[in-house]
Amino acid sequence: MIKNYFKTAWRNIKKNKLFSVINIVGLGIGIATCFIIMLYVQDELSYDKFNINADRIARVIFKANINSGEINESVTMPPVAKTMKNNFPEVEDATRLLQQGKPKVTYNNKIFKDDELVLVDPNFFSIFTLPMLQGDYKTALQKPNTLVITQNLAEKYFGKESPLGRTLSFNNNTSFYTVTGVIKDIPSNSHFHFEMFGSMAGWQEASLDTWMSGGYHTYLLLKPGADLKKIEVKFPAMVEKYMGPQIQQQMGLSIEQFRTKGNSMGFTLQPLTDIHLHSNTNNEYEPGGNATYVYIFAGVAIFMLIVACINFINLSTAGASKRAKEVGIRKVSGCTKKQLIGQFLLESVLITIFALFVAFTLVKLGMPAFNNIAGKNLTFNFQPFIAFIFCGLLVGVLAGIYPAFYLSSYKPVAVLKGKLNNNNSGFGLRSGLVVFQFFISVSLIIGTIVVYQQMKYIQNKDLGFDKEQLIIIPNSYALGNNEQTFKQEMLHDPRIVNATVSSYKPAGPSNYNNSLVFPQGNDNLLVNGVGYRVDENYIPTFGINIVNGRNFSKDYISDSSAILLNETAAQMLGWNNTTVVGKTVLMQNSDRGDNYPYRVIGVVKNFNFKTLHKAISPLFMTLKPESGLIFKIKTTDLRGLLSTMNKLWNSFQTGEPFAYNFIDDLFANTYSAEQKTGTILNLFAILTIFVASLGLFGLATYTAEQRTKEIGVRKVLGASVAQITQMLSKQFVKLVCAASLAAFPVAWWGMNTWLQSFAYRIHISWWIFAAAGIAALMVALLTVSFQAIKAATRNPIKSLRTE
Repeated sequence: MIKNYFKTAWRNIKKNKLFSVINIVGLGIGIATCFIIMLYVQDELSYDKFNINADRIARVIFKANINSGEINESVTMPPVAKTMKNNFPEVEDATRLLQQGKPKVTYNNKIFKDDELVLVDPNFFSIFTLPMLQGDYKTALQKPNTLVITQNLAEKYFGKESPLGRTLSFNNNTSFYTVTGVIKDIPSNSHFHFEMFGSMAGWQEASLDTWMSGGYHTYLLLKPGADLKKIEVKFPAMVEKYMGPQIQQQMGLSIEQFRTKGNSMGFTLQPLTDIHLHSNTNNEYEPGGNATYVYIFAGVAIFMLIVACINFINLSTAGASKRAKEVGIRKVSGCTKKQLIGQFLLESVLITIFALFVAFTLVKLGMPAFNNIAGKNLTFNFQPFIAFIFCGLLVGVLAGIYPAFYLSSYKPVAVLKGKLNNNNSGFGLRSGLVVFQFFISVSLIIGTIVVYQQMKYIQNKDLGFDKEQLIIIPNSYALGNNEQTFKQEMLHDPRIVNATVSSYKPAGPSNYNNSLVFPQGNDNLLVNGVGYRVDENYIPTFGINIVNGRNFSKDYISDSSAILLNETAAQMLGWNNTTVVGKTVLMQNSDRGDNYPYRVIGVVKNFNFKTLHKAISPLFMTLKPESGLIFKIKTTDLRGLLSTMNKLWNSFQTGEPFAYNFIDDLFANTYSAEQKTGTILNLFAILTIFVASLGLFGLATYTAEQRTKEIGVRKVLGASVAQITQMLSKQFVKLVCAASLAAFPVAWWGMNTWLQSFAYRIHISWWIFAAAGIAALMVALLTVSFQAIKAATRNPIKSLRTE
């Protein structure tokens, strides 16, 4: 019987080649798209779950709200880890990480760069699951100046030599570390990827008792069953006990007085597995993902597969009348409904098997391109392949269930007497499914246009500074005392317009200082903002406008105690741009000491020094440049200029390679996630429309075949090709219009919600909806008209002979 089922299924597929190809191609694209996206979603959701105790590890977040200025930091103070471990029984252990940048490493007269060092507590590898290949994870970092490195770095530094016991020189012999362990390379789905883990034992700053500053990432290992919310309830008492006295000392007010002014300061816990997708704190190790985008892609994958399945259902039920007599004869011959259902499900599965071959080819061809777009390294190995086969067959069964029941429900007597009528309910279902397909298509078109418009707005927005032709030399600290000399030498080059020394940049990785400032005589008006340490050339190099007052100048010795504010800072301090110059503000956490007075000499126009997801916050600029060279250039000979810079750099024999970045590239990288989202949405919108059009093409073909005799009669009676084409197309045009009307409010709500994550955003215009609706309508018309015109131009004599 099974053999007979296969024969019948194969004959039916060959007999209806067009419908079979449409189903196979549509299902193949749907399965391939869904599978690739699901691999992406699974990867995003798997971050940090490789840790054995992932469900018990939480990161400590420092949060504060000072005079409506928010602080949200992933770094905490030195004593936080020890205090929480000693005071809360729910905490089993605690560990810290302290980033040290990318030092110059020397071994056997070979210099290595670009590998990041992080200092960790000796118990770090007891909490995080990073398997030790050589050495003992319990004792590897017990002593000062010991180092654990990754397997990749061990091969890079030592080749085939054993790394254990080898000593590495850091930063021109200023410190030495002995390798005591080698771990496996950190998995790609980790929220950090360091190559060197140095011991924090003996690090003096790590034992400081300050609760007012620090840069330590603190992680807690909680006991089984511990409730994060119940632990957080205890934090205010800890803040009052340990942080309160230091607030009193620095701010001159008790913690109670601090809170009664509407301020807050404290800690929260963030589950380890939430960091990648749900973190919005400052000082992250590396850019994270976005849960919203993951959910969007998951939805797109599911809808894409549904659209392909809808094609199968529509074409199967539409062509049911062709198989009515077959069903009637089988039933008369004793075939049961159960056997008929099995027959039709087998046909569905057989078509799906062919679709799986198409999908497999598309996955293998499309995976590298998708990895490139999404910045992933997804692989199609054995386990995903088994899941791929299982999901494909499941799709075949699910897509074939309704057609199987629909076809097997025909009454044999009515069929054999030729009394089978086209079921209006079947037509209604097909119409509803077509509407759903184009509802998805129109929604994706709108989403794609909105994302594109927002990205275009970001690229063209006036940021308040000129981001074009700005070159950054990120490792200029290697020049040491020659940094200024390098700058002055390059200023003699006519291709250099200006230059500044500062490590603070309004795009890309930058130094970041929280600054607490209040007007002299009014310590109640405490403003939290960002502090920039710059030189007198910073403002002209970036083309920032001064709306009142003046810039820093070498002509004024007193400018060492001067400060520039942005418009937001001036406003929050209670002044306007015209009255602020000459005022005195006190900075609580100044590098010159607590409550250090600064005289305001000018106000700069607001400029976006953070991502456009956030509104412009108060900015305080002081004259104390930190290492970092930024050049404003004006030349078409970029290659020649970089060559000149490289030659001058090498003349100082820094031992480090010349490196550079462009501000506009760093700015673009800030929104790489949105750019990737737009590209992927655009791709899947095209694929969804294509698959929906395949189904519409099949339905139009079926409709034309069913009305062949009618078309012939109409032509004999004088109907034109245009009239017949209009008659056949009108039904589908109505369905697409209904789908568009249904999609408009849903798409508006979804994209408006997405835009809320940007402080600066476009407004969704009416033309976007009109363009999406017209695009879908044009696709539908082109698809249907091809078959309609073909049917309308057929010889009416042949049409009348079809029966």
